[in-house]
Formats: sequence, C-alpha cells, structure tokens
Amino acid sequence: MKRRDFVRSASLSLSVPMILGGTSIRAFGKSNAVDALLANAAFEDRVLVLVRLNGGNDGLNTFIPIDQYSNLSKARGSILIPEDKLQNTLIGDKNAFHPVMTGFKELYDTEKLAILQSVGYPKSNGSHFRSTDIWTSATASDVFDPTGWMGRYLDNNFPGFPNGYPNEDFPDPLAITVGNQVSQTCQGPSVNMSMALANLNGSQSLLEQDGNTPDTPYGHELSFLRQSYEQTNKYNASIQTAAQLVPENLSELYPQGNGNKLANELRIVARLIAGGLKTKIYVVDLGGFDTHANQVQQGSSPEEAGRHVDLLSRVSQAITAFQDDITLFGIEDRVLGMTFSEFGRRIISNDSYGTDHGTAAPLFVFGSQVNPRIFGENPLIPDNANGRDNLPMQYDFRAIYSSVLSGWFGASEEQVQEVLFGEEYTYIPIVKRSPISTSIDDQLKKEVRLSQNYPNPFRGSTRIPLELDRVADVQIKVYDPMGQEIATLVNKKLGIGKHEIPFEGHGLAAGNYYYRMQVNTYQQVKLMQVR
Repeated sequence: MKRRDFVRSASLSLSVPMILGGTSIRAFGKSNAVDALLANAAFEDRVLVLVRLNGGNDGLNTFIPIDQYSNLSKARGSILIPEDKLQNTLIGDKNAFHPVMTGFKELYDTEKLAILQSVGYPKSNGSHFRSTDIWTSATASDVFDPTGWMGRYLDNNFPGFPNGYPNEDFPDPLAITVGNQVSQTCQGPSVNMSMALANLNGSQSLLEQDGNTPDTPYGHELSFLRQSYEQTNKYNASIQTAAQLVPENLSELYPQGNGNKLANELRIVARLIAGGLKTKIYVVDLGGFDTHANQVQQGSSPEEAGRHVDLLSRVSQAITAFQDDITLFGIEDRVLGMTFSEFGRRIISNDSYGTDHGTAAPLFVFGSQVNPRIFGENPLIPDNANGRDNLPMQYDFRAIYSSVLSGWFGASEEQVQEVLFGEEYTYIPIVKRSPISTSIDDQLKKEVRLSQNYPNPFRGSTRIPLELDRVADVQIKVYDPMGQEIATLVNKKLGIGKHEIPFEGHGLAAGNYYYRMQVNTYQQVKLMQVR
C-alpha cells in the first residue's frame, strides 16, 4: 500500500475520555494562513455543524405539504400522519412538521430555522453508498472523486496538513467528527482533515512503543500511525483546558441517559465550542433512516409509534437542546447547523408500512443567523402516484454548499469554485449576513410567471407558457417520474413578454412528469401528465 493511499484511509483518533475531544483552526485563509487570518477576521469565529441523517430520510413525513394532503392520503395512507394531529406543528397554512418535531416548530417560530424544499441533484442515484459519496464529495452523479467538499476547502487553506501541525498559529486540529470514524466530508487529497473523537482500542500499546520501524510497507504505515498518535496527543492540553472551563452543559433540554446518540454527540460539540476551541467544522451522525419497513408501527396511529417517529423525535430533541445550549453559553451567533441525508423516499408507501429509496427531500439549516423562511415551493403530489413516481429537485445541494462557504465563511468566488470543481451555482441567501437580499426572490415571484403546460395531459407534444416582466436568464428542464432529468428546454436569456416553450414528448411512457424553471434563486416546478 502506498503511503498516500494509506494516509487517505487512516483516521486520527483521540484516546482521551469518551466525552471529550477537540480541534480548532484560527481562520479559513486563502493561500497564506497568517494573511488569511487578518483578511477573514470577520469570519474566523464561525462554526459549521453538519448533521447527517444516515439512510435516506422521508421528507414527506418530516415536513408535510398539507396543501397536497388529499393526494398524499391516496399515495401513502398507511403511513401518513392524520391531518388533525398536525395542528400543533403547523407552519402557515401549507406545511406542518411531524407531530413529534415540536422543537423544530419552536425553532422556526423563534427565527432560528430555515427550510429548503426538495434538495437533491440531477440524475439521482438510489444507492446508499453512491449517493452518500456524491453528497460528501459534492460531485456530479457521473463523476467519482475520493475527496470531500469540506476536505478540499480545508486542504486548500492549510496545505501540507498534517505535517507541521499543530503549530503556534494553529494549535488545534482543523475539524472534528464525533464518532469512531472520520467523515468522508472532510477527506482531503492525501489525508482526512478531521479528527475522530474515539479511542484507538488495542492500537494504543503498539503506537506507544519506542524504537525504529523497519523500512517496509508495514513500517511506513506504523510510522504514520505513530506520527498521528503523537500529533493527537499534542491536542490534549487544549482539550483538557476546554473541559475544565466547561465541565457541564447548561441546557436542561437534553434527554437523560444514552438513548439519544445525536443529542450526546451535540452535547460534546456545544462544550467544545464554549470551552474555547476554535474548530470550524463538526460532523455528527444519526443512522436508521432507511425505513423500508415499519416506518410506522402497524396497528398504531402513524404519529405515535414506529422507526421514523422515534428518529424524528431524537433529531428534534437533540438539535433543539443544542441550540438552547449554545444560546445559554452565549455563542449562538457563531454557530450554524445543517442537516443532510443521501436522498429522500418515494411518494407512495410500500406494503411493509415503509417507503423505498427516493430522490429529493427538505434540508434544514439552524441557528440564530439563518434567514428564517421556507425556500422553494411545496413538492407537487400527483393524484395518481404510483411506485415509479418521485420528487423533482428544486435546489441542487451543491448550491447550498456554495452558499454556506461564501455566505457563512466568507469564501471568495474563486475559493468556492476550487472546492466545487470549477462549477458555479446559484447563491441562496440562507444566512442573515448574506451579501444578497432575500427580497430578490420575492420580487422575481412577481415578475416571472410559469403557467401550466397545455394540453395537459398530452400525448406527443405540449407547450409551456412563460411570461417575464424583465430580461432574465432562464433555465427549464424536464424530469421523469423517477426524478431523472430527461431534457433541457431552455438555458439562455429571454426577453420581456410572453413566451411559449415547446416540448416534444414522443415515445415517453405514460406517467407523471415535471418541468422546473429557475431564474436566479427563484424556481417553480409544474406537474405534467403523459397519457
């Protein structure tokens, strides 16, 4: 095994008490870390917490489009939450959180939660492994790259890591993954840029042995492990200092005991931030969202029992307690959190009281500095949904990554493009201190009108009316029932006035299709049916 390959797969882990572990960086720079520290002083204290919902979360039962309730009841009657049980978690008159997510309802009401509808990517992949790779690497579905989006960002700003770290300017690690393994999100070109908060189990005695290592592949790997272990131990002083400064959490909302893994991981994150560590990236994880069966418990009301009920209760409870904790610590303005899952679930439920692999799903961003709003429109549910029907993407997840890097961390356009393989994505004003006002979206809603195609249903061809009150760059794409992109109808600047966009659908199988228009951050999705 080449050292580079070995380093890529190796995990830096902590052998300190299980409730503690630390990392930090002083700034996200450009090329020279010291210059970057000065240039990005306004952003240096900001922290991003990534919450992975592992397995593919069912977004339609997490953030429920109640204006589509009639069609949802036809498609997933066995698992759909009764409408009268959604009164306590209503968001306006079109949406409601799952009844167990009262914490998320409170976060939204107190302006600490943003919701992005139907987040996914073109040509969605239904494999857990491949879709996870796509989300963590931020690649297109047909591109394979072993690095993670945050790993590339850190590597670009801290070249040479881990050699020479820690040092006087950067005495702490660069990122933390709470758990036994480092996150692929933080994988750099040659080494993972994060530290795993875990013991090395039986490896410790081997690593502590003195003496030279043989000039063999085994010896080289052992040398690297010893180097990693030595580096890890150098962080213990700052970790212990943080532990002494913050001996316990302040929030009383955390559940008692060890029943909520996510809450316990977020407890650690809150203490590390409050204790003075300057770590920029934390990754936490909750698994179990692959709910093919028993998503709800047969014989019980869907809001009362089942795997998904339990999972969403843990997520809501954990994130609500964490937000309360960092508020009590006085650090809430420095912290932004974001959930992600490799895909959503199908529109229609299956015969096992569950749902199968889908495509797009809502994504949640939390913190005191978010723009507390719903980005996008409710997903459209056809009145005759079947097992092939899925949700079309409204927001590309890479646009969210781009917007977080620039809006939260202050990354330049060049930096963001380096991280995202030179691709440009529409900026979404997720955070309050974003350089683009959310009013632009609202104005476009008045100036851009995408009408229902006619004829609809159709066989062979149809037309899509569009009216513009301003000259605009317009993109319209068509998606099949599985959420796969099948055609680009327009991708250019259009003038003021009425337009008719033709679509030739000869040869398409009968079913439900969608077309999606995007102008800047504003987008609309319409349902069309092929006979």
